[in-house]
Amino acid sequence: MVRLFNVYYPARTLVLIAGEGVVVCLSFVVAVIFQLGPDSYIALNYEGGFLKILGVTGLTMLCAYYFDLYDLQRLPSRGETYFRLLMQLATLSFVLAALAMLFPRFLVAQGVFLVGLVILTFALLGWRAVYAWLLRQPLLRERVYVLGGGERAQRLVQALRTRNELGMDVIGWVGAMGNGSLTRDNLANALQPLRDAKAVDRVIVALSDRRGTMPVRELLDLRLSNVKVEEATGLLEKINGKIEVEELHPSWLIFSDGFRLNGSIIFGRRVMSWLISAALLVLVLPLLPLIALLIKLTSPGPVLYKQKRVGRNGHVFFCYKFRTMRPDAEADTGPTWAGDDDPRITKIGRILRSTRLDEIPQLWNVFKGDMGFVGPRPERPEFIEWLSREIPYYNLRHLVRPGITGWAQVSYQYGASLEESREKLQYDLYYIKNISMAFDLYIIFQTVKIVLFGRGAK
Repeated sequence: MVRLFNVYYPARTLVLIAGEGVVVCLSFVVAVIFQLGPDSYIALNYEGGFLKILGVTGLTMLCAYYFDLYDLQRLPSRGETYFRLLMQLATLSFVLAALAMLFPRFLVAQGVFLVGLVILTFALLGWRAVYAWLLRQPLLRERVYVLGGGERAQRLVQALRTRNELGMDVIGWVGAMGNGSLTRDNLANALQPLRDAKAVDRVIVALSDRRGTMPVRELLDLRLSNVKVEEATGLLEKINGKIEVEELHPSWLIFSDGFRLNGSIIFGRRVMSWLISAALLVLVLPLLPLIALLIKLTSPGPVLYKQKRVGRNGHVFFCYKFRTMRPDAEADTGPTWAGDDDPRITKIGRILRSTRLDEIPQLWNVFKGDMGFVGPRPERPEFIEWLSREIPYYNLRHLVRPGITGWAQVSYQYGASLEESREKLQYDLYYIKNISMAFDLYIIFQTVKIVLFGRGAK
């Protein structure tokens, strides 16, 4: 897997993106040649034609990104893929038409974009068909053997078998024979034929207890025979973008890569958060009176709602939001999480929550320094004490400033239970381990997609 912006992608996904970029670019180059003939050389090389085509290529791929066409997990069928391709092209047509009207110099030549879109439609459909065929070819897939049993090995095998874009075929799993088979001799005997027959490309070790059971010599022989040997915890972290709390040990936290919260990263993220919050406060300023009026007209009570939250290093601060519930929402129940169909939420509050507009006042928290723009969502003190008792390493999320958006928010749903809080913590730990300004920018990009299109996590 390839690491970009501290997120791991299957190499096959990058091949899809790179191939699609070439297809888009060539489609519009062919359109220029078709329209201009011998004059196409001048248009492309001396009139900025290539630069304009590169710009259109970027727009096309941005549309594909926002329709999840590069997230193969979200494309359950060929029909769904083709439908989203048509939506992508329709959006691109609208954007290009708007650009041509607003900026006539953006046009390469009359009719080029129209012809290019026709060519691109067939080219993209053809490329996706070719790519799907390539994914199925045995020569382009890895043969994987899983060494181990238990829940972690089961989760790994399920992930490898359901995520075709990873390009890994599980040819064997010693844990499938039962826990009684996980002795050193049985494990060694399972590996020996693989080495002799050169029947495996990767061995993944998923042993919950390695003491006295791990076949070290056989694994070393495989490694020296050009077979990749990998630990299951690290691979699951890359595949899922989270760190499994059940597999965490103090020694892992001490010796693991990442968790580098040095001064330069903290300062850089603080400056970026301040600039983004200041810019957004200016942009959304015209919306504030309208939102306040709608809240007042639809529900009695204050416009703003403040609530104690726990921030970096356990610092308690007041977090501000537009009020989306009745003023007496917790009068009878006390502190409690909000659900999707919570009857306490007002009509306008439901709209504000779905569009994230209720969180606009938190820009002031970011501006003040209580929060960052990106980070784990701040939790209430009433819940922190309980969650810290029930979930190991929960307080590690307080190593960084909480954020308006975060890796858990774009990767998972709203956490309203103990199990969902545990799941979100695993994404938060991955974020803290891999924290960087580039990762923050990627999360902001994902957040924009979720807010605009309602795709992704809630």
